[in-house]
Amino acid sequence: MTRKWLSGIVLWLLVMSLVACAGTPTAAPTSPALNVTDALGREVHLSAPPQRIIVSGRANFMLSNALYLFPNMPSRVVALTKASQQAADFLLLLDPEAQNKTRFASDAAAEDIAAAGPDLVLLKSYMRDSVGVTLEQLSIPVIYLDLETPEQYQRDLQTLGQALGAPERATELWAYYQEILDRVAQGTQGLTDAQKPRVLLLQYSATGNEIAFKVPPEKWIQTTLVTLAGGEPVWREAAQGGGWTVVTLEQIAAWNPDQIYIIYYSGSAAEIVTQLQADPQWAELAAVRAGQLIPFAADYYSWDQPDTRWGLGLLWLAQHIQPERFADVDMEAEVHRFFEDLYGLDRAVIDANIMPLIELK
Repeated sequence: MTRKWLSGIVLWLLVMSLVACAGTPTAAPTSPALNVTDALGREVHLSAPPQRIIVSGRANFMLSNALYLFPNMPSRVVALTKASQQAADFLLLLDPEAQNKTRFASDAAAEDIAAAGPDLVLLKSYMRDSVGVTLEQLSIPVIYLDLETPEQYQRDLQTLGQALGAPERATELWAYYQEILDRVAQGTQGLTDAQKPRVLLLQYSATGNEIAFKVPPEKWIQTTLVTLAGGEPVWREAAQGGGWTVVTLEQIAAWNPDQIYIIYYSGSAAEIVTQLQADPQWAELAAVRAGQLIPFAADYYSWDQPDTRWGLGLLWLAQHIQPERFADVDMEAEVHRFFEDLYGLDRAVIDANIMPLIELK
């Protein structure tokens, strides 16, 4: 009896010790509610950091590329907008499951977006009237972003950081862009007007047999990048509208800039430059004769846009507009830094998928 009693005591003590080690069950931690002010000055209430995010509407790649700068997005993005093949290829580097996620057309109706069950929808600000208001009426949180200028990038990254519960990451991201802005400002400090080359930036477009060249508005980021990089945009007076303005070859010849940069969103800008160099009319331009007809740098996306790559575009442009002042810029190293630090891509992935697309002339 004594042995059995002792054995029972030992067993009881063992069970109690295991219970003590396990501890008292605790309730799952609750995420704090968030109040976020978006680009339209609206206060958006989120009951918790969103876990079912949808990126929709036009110019959506600017939103998705900014969104994927933050960690853990592949598990939180449930639907995206259909994109061109190149854009889709880049997205797969960031989110291998993207091809299996719901894809909307850029003009998808609010009801279709709502059916996917989002707890947050991201839209460009100008999409509010066409689709955003209806989503708001359906009690779906919508955050509107601009992401068009450096100043808006700073604000909108902070907005994303707050909404995603990652404000520290937003601060890190903006520090990257601010460092580039500071480097370029220091490099161009003290430039006189005479030291600033006259620059023309042209978007090439082709619809059927109709070819057009366009200049960006004065307030768009393309004009800002040229100015920050130490150049003088020759097209300012011709670009006072709200979008790209078509210009003629006669007007280009009248400007006769020192440098011409070609942008081609639908293909290779380098191929367009080669074609123009063989054109007798273009061959008469001073920039062409001086070897200053230059394709704007690009990988999956052109670097002139208000995409996350605008910092790369600014550095690359500064090196071309003011080569003596930015001779120490190593663009290949900058490309690796951008995709490694901001997107967390491995160097081998960058070298295999991104570097072959870039012509760092």
